[in-house]
Amino acid sequence: MALLSRIVRAFLARVFNPLHRGSAFRRASALRGRSTHSRLSRRQIGGASECDPALRPSAATILLLLAGMLTAGAQVTREYDLKAAFLFNFAQFVEWPATAFGSSDAPFTIGVLGADPFGTALDDVVRNEKVNGRQLIVLRYRSVEEIKGCQILFISESESPNAEQVVMALKGRNVLTVGDTDKIASSGGVIRFFPEKNRLRLRINVNAAKREKLTISSKLLRAAEIVNTGGTH
Repeated sequence: MALLSRIVRAFLARVFNPLHRGSAFRRASALRGRSTHSRLSRRQIGGASECDPALRPSAATILLLLAGMLTAGAQVTREYDLKAAFLFNFAQFVEWPATAFGSSDAPFTIGVLGADPFGTALDDVVRNEKVNGRQLIVLRYRSVEEIKGCQILFISESESPNAEQVVMALKGRNVLTVGDTDKIASSGGVIRFFPEKNRLRLRINVNAAKREKLTISSKLLRAAEIVNTGGTH
């Protein structure tokens, strides 16, 4: 079980709703107690106490702290547990136009193009979850031609050389393209994971998001590095 991704999901998915902030801390504590490898102390999340709402960290602060969890010595499996949790939460903090879905009951799809680095982590983190009433599913694609009705697409390193062609093929289809290589950013992808001083950070291309008619929450934008490359047409 991808415990790290479940811990991150518990924080990011619930902390933005004031009614659930206490439960987010309790759920994370319960998960923390079941693993000796993935620990988040109250000091790591801002030193806040459940019974002291005034001292709880802001949503943007928690995003920044969680984005900084990946250390240089982290194993690849833990790295992609964390990235899986972020992919799940992008679905919470980005709005898609109605045209992004084939029908009112179409699922919300997170896709992986190319060699899948997530193992079961991505499947684990979305299991039995819904976004705005739509069932979350994960699909794997071998080529861009196979992609139909995908809302979030992770472009794996194996497909990085073809990133520009992939982004062009999906242009205007309201897909949030995500990756973790330089090629993703230079090809007009929307979000890139990148390491900085032994931390995992997000770089968001707001022009690319506008091009795909995606509205990104200010909470997510505050936790990211913003770039404005490429046109919106």
